[in-house]
Parts: sequence; structure tokens; C-alpha cells
Amino acid sequence: MRKAIFREELCKGCELCRHVCPRGLIKMSDGINDMGYHPATMTEEEKCTGCASCALMCPDLAIRVERS
Repeated sequence: MRKAIFREELCKGCELCRHVCPRGLIKMSDGINDMGYHPATMTEEEKCTGCASCALMCPDLAIRVERS
């Protein structure tokens, strides 16, 4: 099983990951990180297939996919 891990402190809020998620599970947080951006977050982790599209698209390496 795979799951996406979001490191919100590295996210600059570009929303590229949100646009490539085939299931539409990524949204921008209402909160703000230490850099002043609304970071990306997963809405329903249990529905994530671990396809890694979000991690591949992220220019800041703020997302990684792990196997469990």
C-alpha cells in the first residue's frame, strides 16, 4: 500500500499537485505555513492510490510517496 506524505513547511502553494491528482484529493489548506503560503493537503487519504503524480509534479519536493 502506498500513501502520499505532504511536507507542508516546504510547499509554496503552486497548486500543480492539485491539478494532476487523478482523483481530485488534493486541496489548498486554509492555514498558512511559515513561509506565508497556503500549503497543499490531502482531503481523503484513504482514497489515495499512491500513483505519485503529485510527487512527480512538485517542484519543491514537498510531497513523497511511501510504501507501507
